[in-house]
Amino acid sequence: MGLCWTPGGKMMSLMVMALLSASAATAERTEAQTKVFTLEGAIRQALDESFDLKDARFDLEVANEQVSEAWGSLYPQVDFSASYTRNLTVAENFLPAIIFDPTADPDELVPVRFGADNIWQTSITVEQALFKPEVFVGLGAAGHYKNLQEEAVRGRTQTVVTRVRIGYYNLLLAREQVRLTDNSVLRVRESLRETRALNAAGLASDYDVLRLEVELANLEPNLRRAVNREAGFTRQLGIELGLDQYGDIEITGSLADMRLDDRSANSPENQEILAFSGTGADGRPLRQVLRIASDERSDLRQLALTEDLKRSELKLQKVNYLPEVALFGTYAITAQENGSPDFFGENELQRTTSQLAGIRISLPIFQGFSRDARVDQKRAELRQAEARTRLARNQAENQVKTLLDQLDEALERAGAQRLAVGQAQRGFEIASAQYREGFGSQLELTDSEVALRESEFNYAQAVYDYLVTEAQLDQAVGRVPMVDSRGGRTQ
Repeated sequence: MGLCWTPGGKMMSLMVMALLSASAATAERTEAQTKVFTLEGAIRQALDESFDLKDARFDLEVANEQVSEAWGSLYPQVDFSASYTRNLTVAENFLPAIIFDPTADPDELVPVRFGADNIWQTSITVEQALFKPEVFVGLGAAGHYKNLQEEAVRGRTQTVVTRVRIGYYNLLLAREQVRLTDNSVLRVRESLRETRALNAAGLASDYDVLRLEVELANLEPNLRRAVNREAGFTRQLGIELGLDQYGDIEITGSLADMRLDDRSANSPENQEILAFSGTGADGRPLRQVLRIASDERSDLRQLALTEDLKRSELKLQKVNYLPEVALFGTYAITAQENGSPDFFGENELQRTTSQLAGIRISLPIFQGFSRDARVDQKRAELRQAEARTRLARNQAENQVKTLLDQLDEALERAGAQRLAVGQAQRGFEIASAQYREGFGSQLELTDSEVALRESEFNYAQAVYDYLVTEAQLDQAVGRVPMVDSRGGRTQ
């Protein structure tokens, strides 16, 4: 049968070709928009584009400028001023007439004009501080504030990296739940198909069919819920990575295939995830881990720097009792002229200059006890900062110990659950074979399927708990990969 190239047929062929071309272009765009991230790649993306880190870096920029502002107080202060005044009516004062005429009545007054129609004034003033204690102490305080902000950036960088790691693991677990639930749906559908066939042959009861239909009806909404959960974690990870379009994100690695007992048996993607640790704290003595945390934790560092800042602020209030010494000098030009204005007068007779220089010493004597109150306030703030540091150190020690215990527990649980998965898989295979041969019940088959699904998810959950605890432990100890480790990226 040949093709008939009628006008209508030709138009239809062109429409089909256009639709195929459009579908191919859409597929290419979708593939181009999908971004595949390894764990390290995701963290590098976050370090470059995270909105949280950009905000922290702006705080550091403000601190740097505050240091520059403090240094500016050490340089000479130069001020320039200029003014022009037009007297619509020149002011007059009254003087005794006897000044101008000795024979005049002593009580007689004569109006005298002071000034001219136009007045110009300009001056340049220079002042240099010779001894100003608050400037030098303020420089130290600004330096401490800058150090505090630098550590704050490091701490927020650690937090972002830890959030990305946990978000990555959340997405892995969510996708594992989708896979396991989908596998359960397929297994139940297959069992339902076989049971319906046995029921038609009189080898299975209507109750067996009904039970599987109920189980399938329960599983399908769970699958939808798991898919929605996966989509939510995908969007959250995209926000952490600073992506504008975060609907299509692919990540590498699999919790179901991850081996914690034999890391060399893992795929390259899983090996990369397992190797992503900043401290290796699970293999160090407890005392050493606690010492590292005491030295490296960002929150403890920030509290120590806050104490230094409070000490500087206390000194800054105390130096207000000391005198200040400064040199100053002024050069001024004044000109006056009547009639139409001519810039600074027509000749030198209408202009005058003045120069002065001196030294100024100022010493505050009494300010209503306000200085004493400010000193007491700063002393109380320092004691408060010291108390917070002691509390934080105790809490940090407890957190590290708790996370180490949780890490060991997750590792043991993963080993036990891995054995349970193999046993559950074998049990499901036996139950399926017996049911097909007519020796087993449908209830046994259902129970074995549920046990398999639960054991598989429990293993994925144990691996997930291990990875999340390890990420939290890195931050608790203060050594986060790509932030603090040698060769990594330090913000």
